[in-house]
Amino acid sequence: MNLSQDIKPISYLKAKTADVINSVNDTQRTVIITQNGEAKAVVQDIKSYENMKNSLNLLKLIVQSENDIEKDDIVKQDEMFDNLEQKLFG
Repeated sequence: MNLSQDIKPISYLKAKTADVINSVNDTQRTVIITQNGEAKAVVQDIKSYENMKNSLNLLKLIVQSENDIEKDDIVKQDEMFDNLEQKLFG
């Protein structure tokens, strides 16, 4: 990964917006946009963004599950399946 190629000033984005978007979609590499020498934004293709959001949601579920286990707020597997069968099949 050559990060220096993926860092562009905001003036570059203003002048070459279509090129940046096409490049991001073709390479699936994010582009970091700087303003006054500081990183301010990231341009990313939609598929990579969706994958990142899905990954974050999974991590949140794992953390919630770990918290439930620590609090002993759990349901045994057999009991969960019995409850589910009752709800589905009466």
